[in-house]
Amino acid sequence: MRAVLWILCALPLVALAQGTAEQALDQSQALVREARDSQQRIEQLDDATREALERYRQAIEQREQLVDYNARLSEMVSAQGEELEALQTQLASIEDTQRELLPLMQRMYQSLQQFVALDLPFLLEERAERLVQLDELLKSANVSVAEKYRRLVEAYQIESDYGRTLEAWRGTLGEDEQVRVVNFLRLGRVMLFYQSLDGREQGYWDAGQDAWRPLPDSYRRTLEQGLSIARQQQTPVMLRLPLPPVSEQESGL
Repeated sequence: MRAVLWILCALPLVALAQGTAEQALDQSQALVREARDSQQRIEQLDDATREALERYRQAIEQREQLVDYNARLSEMVSAQGEELEALQTQLASIEDTQRELLPLMQRMYQSLQQFVALDLPFLLEERAERLVQLDELLKSANVSVAEKYRRLVEAYQIESDYGRTLEAWRGTLGEDEQVRVVNFLRLGRVMLFYQSLDGREQGYWDAGQDAWRPLPDSYRRTLEQGLSIARQQQTPVMLRLPLPPVSEQESGL
């Protein structure tokens, strides 16, 4: 009977113990879950911290790059400013030079025009046409000063080259009914000769008298040789031809 009573009395205690154990187990599991959640939160916070740190490092690196870029950009702007100032100075100098160069080129053209008028009468149409074109070029507002100067110097160079060349060509001599076709021979700017096509008449330009003078028939063969040499039909040889006085020779370009 006592045993039954003891068992009956112990049953509530067992039930109470089981309830306490289950409650402890639930609390333990809750603590485990909370710990796991806390660990996950800690890991997430750790990842976020690492990401934030990486972004911070990248921001610092970008800042340093931007600082270096700005420094280089400032140097470039400063250098371009100095270059612009130098260019403005050069442009001002060029404008001054152009203002001085235009009157100079006009005087050069007038000198060239006078020289051609006083020179030996050879290639008159060609040289006159060159002067006309040059005059139109100098008056044109659509042509740069540099191009005008280049063409003017080119004309001077052509005239200068005439003084160092031997040239032969066929042209007309005389006026009105006396016009006839002859061969011309130019020895630089020293002498200008002509010879008729049949070789029976020859002469030279007398710069002192501003007129053509005849040459004796003894120069016929020499002039024929000179014409052949100028046309590269014969090897150069010594030619015996009359020359003007020294004072006339020194008057050349």
